[in-house]
Amino acid sequence: MHYSPAMTARPLPDVPTEVRTPRLLLRAPRPEDAPALHAAVHASLPELRRWMVWAQAPLDLPGTVENLREAAQHFEQRENLRYHVWNADGTELIGSSGYHALDWRVPKGEIGYWIATAHTGQGYATEVARALTDLGLRFPGEGGLGFRRIEIRCDRDNERSARIPPALGYTLDATLVNDSVAAHDPSQLRDTLLFSITR
Repeated sequence: MHYSPAMTARPLPDVPTEVRTPRLLLRAPRPEDAPALHAAVHASLPELRRWMVWAQAPLDLPGTVENLREAAQHFEQRENLRYHVWNADGTELIGSSGYHALDWRVPKGEIGYWIATAHTGQGYATEVARALTDLGLRFPGEGGLGFRRIEIRCDRDNERSARIPPALGYTLDATLVNDSVAAHDPSQLRDTLLFSITR
């Protein structure tokens, strides 16, 4: 079940629309980002399709514009906090990340991430996950979101993704056997690795 901000009496923290790391700019979605996002997704489909259900039928450009309008609204309402990952000056889209499966009653969220194929192997996903973990766990009075728990989940076969959480201090809580199906082949069962970090 999804728990929206309206379902908690807890005052919600301010959520920054931009987060900077040493090499990157994380920015909340904007409809005008559609051409860059559409190009990055379509150039990365051979890799994305192995792990991402949404990559099996990627959106066309008008669909991407509409998706970003909805994502911007969800961000403003704090129902889903997607960040697009850009190079430091915001001129090239590197990938996407953010906090999903939010439950503001705890509060907690799940970090997801993908990096465009042209930019993989450079440590960007780790850099992004580190920044979002730090922001998520900091108290609101320190400019953070005050999460008490953050999760990262990934397909057990996705070795590159699975290396990131332990490097950032996450604990492997469980291996969920036969938890899902392969994104690109629903006839194949998949195990899910569930990592968490708490405060």
